[in-house]
Amino acid sequence: MMMEMTTRTTVTTETATMIIKPLKKVSMRHELKHQISPGEDLVLSQRLRKLFSHDKHGGPMGSYRVTSLYFDTPYDSAYREKLDGVDKREKFRLRYYGTDTSFIRLEKKFKRKGLCGKRSLPLTQDEADKILKGDYGFLLESGEPLLIELYSKIQGKGLRPKTIVRYDREAFVYAPGNVRITLDRNLYTGMGSLEFLNTGFTGIKAMDFSRVLEVKYDEFLPELVRMAVQVPGRQAGACSKYALCRRFD
Repeated sequence: MMMEMTTRTTVTTETATMIIKPLKKVSMRHELKHQISPGEDLVLSQRLRKLFSHDKHGGPMGSYRVTSLYFDTPYDSAYREKLDGVDKREKFRLRYYGTDTSFIRLEKKFKRKGLCGKRSLPLTQDEADKILKGDYGFLLESGEPLLIELYSKIQGKGLRPKTIVRYDREAFVYAPGNVRITLDRNLYTGMGSLEFLNTGFTGIKAMDFSRVLEVKYDEFLPELVRMAVQVPGRQAGACSKYALCRRFD
């Protein structure tokens, strides 16, 4: 299993010496994606509900709403690298669940040699609001490697909030292989960042009929899962909700 690691770093400036906290190990995971039809979604969801448990954070029907705000450069680097299939790439985003904007996370997703990893850090609503308003100073002062990296790429690459991505997710889990299966529906998008913390935001519908099936796992995919998620005639492919939403620029 691949890991991404770093050690404690000391940064000295003219005014202070700041200790940057060490990064934690990140497990790299396999990630398969399919864009499926409503009919395929209906068959799959009924099958999955019989075989696997819902994610514990889901509501009565095992689903919850996800709202993300993706960052990109003035040259749309993250978007273009996804379309071009660049193997080594990354995306930054802010995310919250349901209507609870008191629990927001900054996440960095990255891909290396066909495997995916993610680093995340909780933010307060006030900190998220500062980012939305372009007040980035606290990122550098935090001592948190992920916040400092975001600050450096805001300053060095012009990274800025770009696109809101909102959808409803039904999630299933299976302990062997640390498997997570998700069905994402009702994809909506909006440009910029002004509506990110508006829980009543609707935006533009980004998929009329399609849904997105994702399967994530560690070192192996159990045969039970492999058989359960099979969709006749479908092959795993590059299906990015961010890329789907960027079509509406």
